[in-house]
Amino acid sequence: MIKHIVCFKLKEGTDVEKTKEILLSMKGKVPEIKDIEVGVDFLHSERSYDIILQITLENEAALTDYQNDEYHCSVVKKHMHAVRTGSIAVDYEL
Repeated sequence: MIKHIVCFKLKEGTDVEKTKEILLSMKGKVPEIKDIEVGVDFLHSERSYDIILQITLENEAALTDYQNDEYHCSVVKKHMHAVRTGSIAVDYEL
């Protein structure tokens, strides 16, 4: 199993709840996703990121397929590229 985690810093004025819904909308639409979790930061410290995406996938091939999935690319990535100022990611085996 693979865990894919991305933390996003969002542009000021971004609707965080809408962004959370868009990320969660991948459930059932992107077949490679085994589990998905999205969290919104409440601390808002200087070093905080605004929102986190955590996805569990079967293997590295599923991660590659997820990265190229039509819905992920045309809806989710498109939105995230429009609202983010930065992001970091980590992918690891469970």
